[in-house]
Amino acid sequence: MFALSYGEIMKKVVEIEYDQMEEQKENEQTVKKVLQKCFATEELTNTKLYVNVIFTNLAGIQEINRTYRNLDKPTDVLSFPMFEPAEIEVLKQGENPVEEVLGDIIIATEKVEEQAKEYGHSFQRELAYLLVHGFYHLMGYDHIKEEDKKKMRPKEEYILEQLKITRE
Repeated sequence: MFALSYGEIMKKVVEIEYDQMEEQKENEQTVKKVLQKCFATEELTNTKLYVNVIFTNLAGIQEINRTYRNLDKPTDVLSFPMFEPAEIEVLKQGENPVEEVLGDIIIATEKVEEQAKEYGHSFQRELAYLLVHGFYHLMGYDHIKEEDKKKMRPKEEYILEQLKITRE
C-alpha cells in the first residue's frame, strides 16, 4: 500500500513556462495555489482544462504586446483565452475526455516587482492578483466598460480574500 501526495491527488490546473528568463521556482507554489482556488470557485475542477502560465521579462512581454495587440510597450499581464464563455460552460459538464488549455497567461516578473513596490505590498500578493486577473480574462470577463468591471472586480477580490492574500 502506498500514499499519494497532495500534488498527485490534485488535478493539473497549470503548466508553467519561462521565456527569456531563468526559472523562479519560489513563485510556482503561489501560481498553483491561486489557480486551484480559481478553478474550484468557477467549478472547473471536473474538467480537463488547465492554464498555461508563461513568465517572461519586459522585452518578451513587449514583443508579445506589439505582435498581438499592436501596443509597442511592456505591460504586466496578457491573457489569451482559447474558448468563448459559452464553450466553457459546455466544458464544465466534464464530457470532454481530452486535456485542453483554457488559455495562456503571460506575466512580466519585472513589472510584478515594480508594481508591488508602487502599491506597497509583496511580490507574491501582486503576482497572485495578476494571476487572478488573467484567469478571469480567460473566463471571458473584461474591465474596459464600467458595467463589466463591476462583474470582474468582485470575483478577483473574492479569490484573494479566500486565500487570505491581502494588501500588506
